[in-house]
Amino acid sequence: MNKVIENGQVAVIYSPGFGAGWYTWNQARFLELNDATALLFDPILVDLVKQKQSNQFDEEFQNEIEKRIVTRAEELCPEGYFGGVDDLIIEWMPMGTEFEIDEYDGSESIRFKQNEYWITA
Repeated sequence: MNKVIENGQVAVIYSPGFGAGWYTWNQARFLELNDATALLFDPILVDLVKQKQSNQFDEEFQNEIEKRIVTRAEELCPEGYFGGVDDLIIEWMPMGTEFEIDEYDGSESIRFKQNEYWITA
């Protein structure tokens, strides 16, 4: 899996807005096809989300970029649901960080393993 790495930080795409989870709503669809993390790390998607973030005030540009994001996502996950595209952001985290994406009512959040208290039986 190719990842975008800048200054020792890995780009991770997720959707914190309520309504639809970008990664979480597509995990089951991905498991049948290939690596479920493609929507999180894909370099083309990262580039498109970076473009979207850098032009937040141009609505026409935003709409065009969102269409390109969905087109790329559909290449990765043909049966996917991409309703969370309008809320996508990039979280930069150190290489090797262990994490999971949680979802509540479509809002995704990142849980870092190092911040969790795991119970052992």
